[in-house]
Amino acid sequence: VQLVESGGGSVQAGESLKLSCVVSGYRGTTNCMGWFRQALEAEREGVAAIETNYLGGGGTYYADSLKSRFTISEDSAKNTLYLEMDSLKPVDSATYYCALDRFAGCGGGWSRPSKYEYWGLGTQVTVS
Repeated sequence: VQLVESGGGSVQAGESLKLSCVVSGYRGTTNCMGWFRQALEAEREGVAAIETNYLGGGGTYYADSLKSRFTISEDSAKNTLYLEMDSLKPVDSATYYCALDRFAGCGGGWSRPSKYEYWGLGTQVTVS
């Protein structure tokens, strides 16, 4: 299983970015995919998560402080996860990672990094 993020970059405050995460080597029936971020000298924090391949539609989950500006989505046909980030602020600067939990939906524990078995290498976002 491989996760590869892209779409990061350097932007001005107020601008938008859309991150992508392509998943290869896995196609499951029910799982959870999440976006996390980690700034320098900070802990990795959950940004958003989505239940994928979920019959009848899955749920989305957000950090309370980010849900008004960030939107998570997925395209199962392309095995791709997205994170659209609007009105970016300097405090959003971090390395952004996508992660996959193969065995379960998201639920209340979605923001725990230990829930996820697979991780991408990250993409850097810098807001000035």
